[in-house]
Amino acid sequence: MDDIQLVQGILSKDKKAFYYFIRTYTPKLRRRIAGKITDPKDAEEVLQDTLFACIESIRDFHRQSSIATYLYAICSHKIVDYYRRKKIRHAVFSRIPFLDELVSPLIEPEESYEQGALATRLHKTFDSLMPHYSAVLRAKYEEGRSVEDIAAQLAISFKSAESILFRARKAFVRAFLRI
Repeated sequence: MDDIQLVQGILSKDKKAFYYFIRTYTPKLRRRIAGKITDPKDAEEVLQDTLFACIESIRDFHRQSSIATYLYAICSHKIVDYYRRKKIRHAVFSRIPFLDELVSPLIEPEESYEQGALATRLHKTFDSLMPHYSAVLRAKYEEGRSVEDIAAQLAISFKSAESILFRARKAFVRAFLRI
């Protein structure tokens, strides 16, 4: 199946085209991501984000490159996003619920202002989320709990917990961008 047929098939919701896309590119992406992200769970999350983003934006594919190149570009952006989120989690989430202590005297004034503004924005974002989304995100990123633990706490399946976490992250991003 060539790129044009593949894209047209995905756009027309052809299950065979979608299956071919997933079967062809998932192993290649998995190897590429594993070379950049060592934690298998994080690598799988980046893989899923990449595939989802590609499917979501496939209508914007203008055949200026191959579908593989398009997909790898999305993957590269998702890997960068992963490390950005990791940096933010390290700088901010590791300090919650004591966000006020985030600013240390060693930080320069501009950085202090930026981190204070970020902390305020994060508080507002968490306050605007549905309580169960906020609780799931806090369990995952503040407490460092695994998806398995969250699923057990909520008495739901692992896949359901992943799904809730995915929706909670999407809601968090939407709320964060509004604030």
